[in-house]
Amino acid sequence: MVDELVLLLHALLVRHRALSIENSQLMEQLRLLVCERATLLRQVRPPSCPVPFPETFNGESSRLPEFIVQTASYMLVNENRFCNDAMKVAFLISLLTGEAEEWVVPYIEMDSPILSDYRAFLEEMKQCFGWDDDEEDDDEEEEDDY
Repeated sequence: MVDELVLLLHALLVRHRALSIENSQLMEQLRLLVCERATLLRQVRPPSCPVPFPETFNGESSRLPEFIVQTASYMLVNENRFCNDAMKVAFLISLLTGEAEEWVVPYIEMDSPILSDYRAFLEEMKQCFGWDDDEEDDDEEEEDDY
């Protein structure tokens, strides 16, 4: 019986050694793969965006048209990132500072449906920060009169 146990223990030790060697080889392969991946990632550069990242908006009325154009242009060329209205609104909110950021807090606190409606969100911004479409229409009518 003791001889059988000794043989079993010997077989286990041999198997343990073989598994330890295999484990060491696998760890070395993993290390090489991680290094190769790091090298490849350094070589791959994401394509540059033709539209610069939009500037933040602090609520200054004169900057609202520029802000809307910048964000719309950026979202257009990166449309795969902005696949629905909620993502677009979240992007706009991430760029708000100061008075504009304070303005949006109540909408977030009450989980307003406007947070999932890009057009409605823009209309609210326009109303709050002084972009009056009626004034533009009046200007166009005056130009038509000439």
